[in-house]
Amino acid sequence: MNIVCLDMEGVLVPEIWIAFSQASGIPELSRTTRDEPDYDKLMAWRLGILKEHGLGLKEIQATIAQIDPLPGAKEFLDELRAVTQVVILSDTFEQFAKPLMAKLGWPTLFCNTLEVAESGEITGYKMRCPKSKLTTVKALQSCGFDTIAAGDSFNDLAMIQAGKAGFLFKSTDQIKADYPDIPAFEGFPDLLNAIKKAL
Repeated sequence: MNIVCLDMEGVLVPEIWIAFSQASGIPELSRTTRDEPDYDKLMAWRLGILKEHGLGLKEIQATIAQIDPLPGAKEFLDELRAVTQVVILSDTFEQFAKPLMAKLGWPTLFCNTLEVAESGEITGYKMRCPKSKLTTVKALQSCGFDTIAAGDSFNDLAMIQAGKAGFLFKSTDQIKADYPDIPAFEGFPDLLNAIKKAL
């Protein structure tokens, strides 16, 4: 039995931190897992910048409310879910993802959670489990699933390489050059066809 594991940001929806960087006028916040492989380092840096500027969850959620899925993402997801099981594995947070999941038709999402003070300041975060994407893929495999994965960033590579098939989608030139053995696609129809062939 197959299950498809998809990254969320950069694959189905725009990068939340890039959108917030633009909305807040703070260019440093545009760094993502495409730029920094160490997620803990990236998040500590982000939280430091938010604190420095007095920004919290409310301001980020206001930006997220304006974000729509990438063109064609919902149709892609609907067609994929009609032929196989799909789970979105993301390093984002419950407090960020909910409005985006509504716009995508409530697919299954495994993600993390933020620690937020009463003032709205984001004080920390809790990862669901260590190396959450790879750990989840291995757990699904232990339940008898063959996994097929697609993502765009450094933190997707382990789950992409661990499965029956894996694909880069809308990734960076650097990641595509560093991993030439992973098929790379830019459009949803091509990714959908590749996944269907791998099922």
